Amino acid sequence: MKMHKNHPYHLVDYSPWPLTGSVGALTLTSGMVLWFHKNEMYLFFLGIMILLLTMIQWWRDIIRESTFHSHHTIKVTNGLKIGMILFIISEVFFFISFFWGFFHSSLAPTIEIGMMWPPKGIMVFNPMEIPLLNTMILLCSGMTVTWSHHSLMNNNYSEGIKSLLMTVTLGVYFTILQAYEYMEASFCISDSIYGSCFYMATGFHGLHVMIGTMFLMICLVRHMKCHFSMNHHFGFEAAAWYWHFVDVVWLFLYISIYWWGS
Repeated sequence: MKMHKNHPYHLVDYSPWPLTGSVGALTLTSGMVLWFHKNEMYLFFLGIMILLLTMIQWWRDIIRESTFHSHHTIKVTNGLKIGMILFIISEVFFFISFFWGFFHSSLAPTIEIGMMWPPKGIMVFNPMEIPLLNTMILLCSGMTVTWSHHSLMNNNYSEGIKSLLMTVTLGVYFTILQAYEYMEASFCISDSIYGSCFYMATGFHGLHVMIGTMFLMICLVRHMKCHFSMNHHFGFEAAAWYWHFVDVVWLFLYISIYWWGS
């Protein structure tokens, strides 16, 4: 029997996914410790599998609630928007900590690293090569995701599909190039404070690119299934906001670490 409610809010049903997500995260981090210290990866892959299955089923439930059960009213959507904005602000401060560490170390190099920046013996990347190409890729992806958003608001289905597919492709291309850059690097994360700052900042940004690409892939599938409309597409809006945040962080990374820091 369907129950009627006299308020615009969504009271979620009981769900096992927060619990399985926590178990998956614990398994994944424990597996990483086992991988780093004993070179055994079975627990790591088990954690990834649990998290992937949790994400698929949790996203399925949220899509069902918003698209088919109409639980995401204007009040609920406004709350989700505020939540996404606060989440992005928290991510901004997360990256500020890396920039803080980088500038603290680079503006006053200690005697242990030769009182110079980059430290003595570090062969840095040429900012005019792969880093510049990756910058252009992310700037182009920002344009294509905006194109997709405008296509969605104008009810242009085919243009939305094409532009969103281009955005996902550019995100995957960026990740491949960054992986190639890491493989060709002459220094590692344990090579002085420069290696630590470089890999922590660019590595976490690369992780955010992969998460954003996955976010946009889900939106692409949903758009192909006609889940979005001109007035009801916050899932895509949140993905676009996140992607623009990733773009802006990369610009700061490129200017400060690749260009100025080299």
